[in-house]
Amino acid sequence: MRLIFCYFGGATLSCLFLVLLQLHCSLSQKSEGALTVVENTEGGRGVDEEEVVTVDNDDDDDDGVFEVVQPNEQWQTLKPDQAVPAGSHVRLNLQTGEREVRLGEEQLKYWTQQHREEEKSRSSIDPDELKRAMKKLKEDQSSQDSAPSRFRPLDELKKEMADLDLLVETDVQIMRRLLDQFNSSNSTMEQRLSILQELEYLVHQVDNAQTLCVMGGLSFILQGLNSSDVRFQENSALVLGSAVASNPVVQVQAVEGGALQTLLTTLATTQPLNVKKKVLFALACLLRHFPYAQRHFLSHGGLQILSELFRADAGGILRTRIVTMLYDMISEKELISQAGLDPVQDPAHAERLRQYSQVSLQEELMEEGWCSLVPQLLQSTEHDYREKALRALLAMTPVCLDQYRSDGALLGSLLTLRLQYSELIQSEMILGEETSYFTEMVELIDSLQVKVK
Repeated sequence: MRLIFCYFGGATLSCLFLVLLQLHCSLSQKSEGALTVVENTEGGRGVDEEEVVTVDNDDDDDDGVFEVVQPNEQWQTLKPDQAVPAGSHVRLNLQTGEREVRLGEEQLKYWTQQHREEEKSRSSIDPDELKRAMKKLKEDQSSQDSAPSRFRPLDELKKEMADLDLLVETDVQIMRRLLDQFNSSNSTMEQRLSILQELEYLVHQVDNAQTLCVMGGLSFILQGLNSSDVRFQENSALVLGSAVASNPVVQVQAVEGGALQTLLTTLATTQPLNVKKKVLFALACLLRHFPYAQRHFLSHGGLQILSELFRADAGGILRTRIVTMLYDMISEKELISQAGLDPVQDPAHAERLRQYSQVSLQEELMEEGWCSLVPQLLQSTEHDYREKALRALLAMTPVCLDQYRSDGALLGSLLTLRLQYSELIQSEMILGEETSYFTEMVELIDSLQVKVK
């Protein structure tokens, strides 16, 4: 063991030597650590006169098992079987003869700084700081009150925009401006096509479509259907279809303005496929839920024109649209007839029922040969086309049943399709896929087969 002495004077040195010798004898069995005695510079008595020692653990071969003490900023007594972490300060209390330990200088500096910050965060708010914060809050509120509001009245905005010549146009003003540009002799074909596209967007709203008719825009649209420019015909048909869709007021004005005859004439003449698709869209929108137009459609040979169009369409695109339109017309009348069984009816419903009773659609379908035309759509490879055909065939059963029973091609197609969709259901079940659509197709086929038998 190495002892480093600090000389204090005669009597003090002798006493210190005896105490250290006694301590060495008592601790020699427990630890081989070196003690460094540091002079007490505080100049006090009692515990303050005791020497401070730092433990340097030079030997790591100690076989004993010691309890490690976790020191803090206060001096605490060490038991003989306790050890301290490296860097800790150990002193000998000369009054009690016991060793005491606390954190080292660097550790103590770090611990006390962290302790101060925690205590500061837990301390109460400084009154002066609170006053300054309240004063700043009032200043901020005053500045917000004095600043201009983020939201200004609409009238003020309109006035400013009017001063800048940027007044917002309403839909009515926009349509008026578009029609003026459309009728201008300086407008090019490209500009007119752009105008039609803007109008098609606007007339989806019921009020805008009615306003367009009041402005006389409907006549310009019908003139566009007779144009020699294919693009002009397509866009005119789109505007007309969007304007009359679910808009009874515009439907009436369109029929009275000759829209039905114009559409049928366009379909009867040689036209590109895209034009016919758009015209069929406009025709379907015009006839939907409008028995008056449906009756005039039949009286003007509409079914004959559609049958010729059906036969000429080998691709099936127009066929599907035609069959869907016919199915919708049949279903509308059937639903109105079923609702007519209700004993409580309003006058408007009674008038609608009377108008539908004047539409002899199914009888004319049979006369025009549609009982044999619609089954041809079952030859398509598209599931959607087949579905439309099956639904139309079921709707036409009351007038076409006898022809169905004698149509060998139809009966054979039903057997083939049922087998095909049954196999598709099995394969989809194996794969864990959804089978509801194919199941519905089988149910449609079964329903038709039951009626035919």
